[in-house]
Amino acid sequence: MDDPKRPAVSERYSRQAVLAQIGPEGQEKLLSSAALVVGCGALGCAQAQLLARAGVGRLVLVDRDFVELSNLQRQLLFDESDAAQRLPKAEAAARHLHAINSSIRLEPVVADLTVRNVLELVLSADVVLDATDNVETRYLVNDACVKEGKRWVYGGAVGTSGVVLAVRPGDGPCLRCVFPEPAPPGTLPTCDVAGVLNSAPVAIAALQVVEATKILLGAKVDAHRLHSFDLWAPSFRSVKVHRGPACRCCGARDFEFLRAEQGSTATSLCGRNAVQVTPARPTSLALEELRGRLASLGRVTSNGLLLQLAIGPHELIIFPDGRAIVRGTSDPAVARGLYAKYVGG
Repeated sequence: MDDPKRPAVSERYSRQAVLAQIGPEGQEKLLSSAALVVGCGALGCAQAQLLARAGVGRLVLVDRDFVELSNLQRQLLFDESDAAQRLPKAEAAARHLHAINSSIRLEPVVADLTVRNVLELVLSADVVLDATDNVETRYLVNDACVKEGKRWVYGGAVGTSGVVLAVRPGDGPCLRCVFPEPAPPGTLPTCDVAGVLNSAPVAIAALQVVEATKILLGAKVDAHRLHSFDLWAPSFRSVKVHRGPACRCCGARDFEFLRAEQGSTATSLCGRNAVQVTPARPTSLALEELRGRLASLGRVTSNGLLLQLAIGPHELIIFPDGRAIVRGTSDPAVARGLYAKYVGG
C-alpha cells in the first residue's frame, strides 16, 4: 500500500532531489537511512536539524545533559521554555525536530555514551556524527566505529574555529591516525572556558552533514582530508591525511577505549553528595594556568596544592594529577559533564 504521506514527502525534498549529486534515487537512499548524532549541544542541534530537513529517515539522538539558559546562544533547536523546564536535550531536540519533519523517526536517548552502550548505538545507524563535548568520548566513538566498520564524521568547534574529518574504516585514516593520543585534561580550550562564536559550530556541523550525506549516498572520494577553518579571519585549510601503518586502533586493532578500565571513572562518594572524576591516564595539570582560564567563570581559589572552582550549585576541587571531586551532585554523568566543561579531556 502506498504511504499517504509520500506525495508530500516528494514535494518536501524536491529542491534537494534535483541536485546532480543526489537525484531522486539518492533521496530515496536518505529516506531509508539512519544517522546517530552523539551529543545535542551546538554541533548536534545543527547537525540534527539539517539531517531532519534533508530527509534522513531515522535519527538517533544521544545526550546526557539538560537545557540551560546559557545554551540558547548557540544550540539552535532549543528555546526559553526548554531551559525553564530543564528538559533533557535529547528529548527537547526530538520534540522540535518532530515539528520540523513529522515523517521521519526520532529516537531520543537520554544517557551518557560509555563503553556499556556505545557499540549498540553505533550499530543502530548507517553513519555516526560526532557532536560530543569531550575528547575521550571521541576516541571511544572512533574505537567502536573502527571495530564495527562503521563510518563516522569527527568535528569540533571552539572560539571561532573548528575541524572536520570523515572517517571511513578500512578505506582511510581513523582519528588516531591523525591524532594518535588524546590531549591530556586541562590542555585544550573548551567552549565554557574559551567561549564560542555561535556561527562556528553551525559551519562545522554543516560540513559534517555534507560528509555524512556523501557516506549515506556511497559517493566516492578522491582523497581523505582534514578540514579546518577560522570564521573570524576568515581562513580555510584542507589537507590530505593518510592511514598510519602503526596506528594502534585501525592498524593493530587495539581498541583500548572500549576497555572499561581505560576510560575515565566517575565514582559517587557515599554520603557526601559528591563524585570523584579520575582521568583515563595520569596527567600533570598546571593549576595556575587553569586558574587563569577559569577566573572569569566563577569563584576560583588555589592553595598551590589544589584548585577550587565554585560555579552555580556545584564546586569542583581539582588536583594536580587531573582528579577532581565535584560537589553538589551524586550523579556521575553530571560530574563527568562538569569536568569536561571546565577541565576538559
